[in-house]
Amino acid sequence: MEIKVRKRDHAGRLVLEYSGVVLEKTGSLVRLEAFFGRNDMPFQDVVLKKGDRFVETFYSDRWYNVFEIFDRDDGAFKGFYCNVGRPMVWDAPDAISYEDLALDYWVSAAGLKVFLDWDEYAALRLGASTRQQVRTALYALANLFAQDKPLLAGR
Repeated sequence: MEIKVRKRDHAGRLVLEYSGVVLEKTGSLVRLEAFFGRNDMPFQDVVLKKGDRFVETFYSDRWYNVFEIFDRDDGAFKGFYCNVGRPMVWDAPDAISYEDLALDYWVSAAGLKVFLDWDEYAALRLGASTRQQVRTALYALANLFAQDKPLLAGR
């Protein structure tokens, strides 16, 4: 089943929309396959390539999502890209969305672990309860990736 993914900014405005194929769907998560649509670009310690395979896990009960990235040419695992944001919601039977809150976490196959975009996050106008949810999400991500092989479904 193909669905649309809608990335929104902190105010709910649509920033990006793309399609993916559902691999797994449970009560609180959707895992899908999508392909990187931008031109090749250096990112941290890898190159993201047009056509790289993304296995994306979105949660309706967590303030983050996790993308597993695989090379388009040889299928090699590149790393995990995590977006901190409000939990996923269903916009329609074939569309999900989430509100991105600027902070990201990169965990590369080579072992690099870095939180990104602190300056963008600091500039957002967010309430205290939202900022507390973000702190909780950051701790959860750090703990999740403290393991060598994280359980992405969180079970």
